[in-house]
Amino acid sequence: MARLREQRHELRAGIVGEAGAARQRALGKRTARERLELLLDEDSFLEVDMYRRRPGGPHTDGVVAGSGTIDGRQVYVYAQDFTISGGSLGEAHASKIHKVMDLALSTGSPIIGLNDSGGARIQEGVMALNGYGGIFRRQVESSGVIPQISVVLGPCAGGAAYSPALADFTFMVRDVAKMYLTGPEVVASVTGEQVSHDELGGADVHGQRSGVATFIHDDEESCLADVRYLVSLLPRNNLQPPPSSGPCGATTDDRPLLADIVPAESNKPYDMRDVIAEVVDDAEFLELHAGWAANVICALARIDGEVVGVVGNQPIAFAGVLDSAASQKAARFVRLCDAFGIPLVTLVDVPGFLPGTDQEHGGAIRHGAKLLYAYCEATVPRVQVTLRKAYGGAYIVMDSRSIGTDLSFAWPTNEIAVMGAEGAVNIIHRKRVAAAADPQALRAELVAEYRDELMHPYYAAERGLVDDVIDPAQTRAVLARALLSLRDKRRTLPQRKHGNVPL
Repeated sequence: MARLREQRHELRAGIVGEAGAARQRALGKRTARERLELLLDEDSFLEVDMYRRRPGGPHTDGVVAGSGTIDGRQVYVYAQDFTISGGSLGEAHASKIHKVMDLALSTGSPIIGLNDSGGARIQEGVMALNGYGGIFRRQVESSGVIPQISVVLGPCAGGAAYSPALADFTFMVRDVAKMYLTGPEVVASVTGEQVSHDELGGADVHGQRSGVATFIHDDEESCLADVRYLVSLLPRNNLQPPPSSGPCGATTDDRPLLADIVPAESNKPYDMRDVIAEVVDDAEFLELHAGWAANVICALARIDGEVVGVVGNQPIAFAGVLDSAASQKAARFVRLCDAFGIPLVTLVDVPGFLPGTDQEHGGAIRHGAKLLYAYCEATVPRVQVTLRKAYGGAYIVMDSRSIGTDLSFAWPTNEIAVMGAEGAVNIIHRKRVAAAADPQALRAELVAEYRDELMHPYYAAERGLVDDVIDPAQTRAVLARALLSLRDKRRTLPQRKHGNVPL
């Protein structure tokens, strides 16, 4: 028994010992086991396949795998060990990951992967590629069933990059995380382009430009702390509700500051995050893809103790217009919330879709259809609030009554219309204005007339497209009561193999 304890201690310390750990720290990284200690509750980790290895190779084969708890809730996890063969993936390494993924799915538990690997183990040839294929297939099988979280804490190159791309959430740490299909050397040899690892696939690239990374952090400690926070907002699986923290009096909580945050003038910007902070519990929310497609906000939060997904236009970024990237970002978030039973709150202040040849030629119609499809397909409770303006097709897409929102509310400042009054008059009365003795005066008169007749706050409510026009101060209370009334919502979609999402 003494020998067994000694052997297990040696394995946990790592085959390469302090030298390997020192090399990791020199790179600004922690060891695999140190990362697991930060991520999981103390003394909760149950390791599997500690002795697994390729013939003649070191034990663990470069990945530590097993289960543990986060705030007492079970998760499965694997952490690639860069100190052993650069964390490269071979047959034994892959089989350990396959095992914990299978266990996660069969027990209905979240799976968390800590990626730090040089890629496929070239010496093992096609078996390494086969190992990656097994991971990807299991990720697709688990999609929408259990939460999948990928954390990139080092290199993640080649085929390995598809694993974070398939996950529900991807975290990256600046300076140490690198993710790309082909490295700088290959890029240079094929295209002649000289680019650094960071410029090609660093955290900021994927957080701000590609949209692959959901969260970006400056260090591993804050990154893993946010992974723990994220898990606290998610259900264990698609058959269980998200964790509740209990009511906190939101149904009677007035927030008069909301009327001051949002200017009455439709062209004045403000930060939608300030609105979200006022309507959610403790002003606390977790924003996804904060650096990418900033003109729409997607966040997880709680209202009266219950987890909700919030989608909101962001007026301080491109006036809150929808474009291709924003549509993709919001569509993926809506589908995520729907898959895991998280109610949706949509805060609308949108002037339309971004015009231009770049958008049209880049598939704005197709990408906008993704968001439209996601909302139409969602069966979770859905509540829409129009704060100021909602014009044209963007109004429809932002969870309008016509595409199935359960309850729709509007502030007295709302303008729901095909387009703004000025644009409408320019189209409808173009000839009349041009022929007038005083075109400017007539245009102003017609604009005012259009506003009075078609854009007053109660026009949509009178036609059943808005359930109530509410005092902005009561938005939090109204949302809390609306979500409570929809808590037992049940809706079944028509039987089919699957829909054909406009990917």
